[in-house]
Amino acid sequence: RASTPLPRFRVVRVVEMHAVAMPRVAPPVPRRVRVSGRGARRVSPRCAASSESQISQTSPEFGSLVPTTLLEMETDEEFQVAKGRLATEGQAALTKEERSRRRRALTGMNVPEFAQFVQEKGVSPMKRKPTTILQINIGLFCNQACSHCHVESSPLRTTEVMSETVANRVIELMDNSKDTIKILDVTGGAPELMQQFRPLVLAAFKRGVQVIDRCNLTVLYEPGQEDLVQFLAAHKVKVVASLPCYTEDNTDAQRGAGVFQRSIRALQDLNKAGYGVAGSGLELDLMYNPGGAFLPPSEEKLTEAYRSELGDTYGIEFTRLLTLTNLPVKRFADFLHREGKTEEYMKLLVDNFNPAAAEGVMCRDLVSVSWDGRVFDCDFNQQLDMPMPGSFGSGDEQKKTKNGLSVFDISSLDELTGKPLAVDNHCFGCTAGAGSSCSGATA
Repeated sequence: RASTPLPRFRVVRVVEMHAVAMPRVAPPVPRRVRVSGRGARRVSPRCAASSESQISQTSPEFGSLVPTTLLEMETDEEFQVAKGRLATEGQAALTKEERSRRRRALTGMNVPEFAQFVQEKGVSPMKRKPTTILQINIGLFCNQACSHCHVESSPLRTTEVMSETVANRVIELMDNSKDTIKILDVTGGAPELMQQFRPLVLAAFKRGVQVIDRCNLTVLYEPGQEDLVQFLAAHKVKVVASLPCYTEDNTDAQRGAGVFQRSIRALQDLNKAGYGVAGSGLELDLMYNPGGAFLPPSEEKLTEAYRSELGDTYGIEFTRLLTLTNLPVKRFADFLHREGKTEEYMKLLVDNFNPAAAEGVMCRDLVSVSWDGRVFDCDFNQQLDMPMPGSFGSGDEQKKTKNGLSVFDISSLDELTGKPLAVDNHCFGCTAGAGSSCSGATA
């Protein structure tokens, strides 16, 4: 085991802020979840191994996690309040209110807007470089409803799904931009459950483009996914898997009842297929995000703890651990507001601003495409409905982005090079400390 002390993990419970009609399901009774206070799960004070976290050596027959997730959402008081506000006020109004809170927090600290702030710090202009990563969110449906999820995925998001038409256009853009596109980064929701997932993987594999699957792990045991591991391995898909802690209580508190057991089994099954095993050529990265209003520890120190706990306890191997800062948006922004910590957290981000992280922000060379084909600078901007600014082309061919640039408005991602980035005050999250991106630390 590692000689250094294990890092502390704090976990919060944040609720859904986007809801549609509740499907009629007769869910089984989930395993008991201990609660403390209004809608909050009680968690261990630190992320340390315990006897409760042992996984049965006999492979359990996992069924779908959707019924359990729906029941948890249905009995969560805070979710029901948020659902009511969404119905009466609308998503646009809630997003606008969230943005105003961030602005008021900075005003109280006498801190300028992010764009002015980085300029005053001498950061190079926030403009796009040639696109090397094409990230696509192919649908918001998920078998989980994690408290940290900035896209607010859940089993209720049944209508926001990428069509075949949009998927085919994404493939065309890969072809037209193939000199620069190196990675197709597929996310959701649970992207594997979307109809266009496998066709997109096959298309990228055929073109020699590396595919990243942002996997929640529990999806491996959803009906129809019995061959998922074999499919991913056959096409050399890199798996980036969410695992916010190496103990059961803290993981389930953030991601839902029963998630840890399934996640451990999924990692073991991925290892059996060669994922995360040295020399296999199959990469398995784990993604950590803090369970509260604090910055992630260094990737190096946290990696040591994860390798020790997961390796010694469960025999699990992985390639790399990535850390992701919680941006003050959506569910996490709502948590900060309820706890009266919005200004405190914004101050934490500003005080830890790192110019090197600002130079390396992922949006400089990444394009994010939503399920409906709109184009954004990053996945966070996508969820805040912040389209790329300005216009493209000239004369009669000029394309305005007021309603969001679409994949059908451009013939190649090369057209976006040199354009200004759409930034706002949530961007302080990507520039704090060691920096944060979908690929981990940036500085």
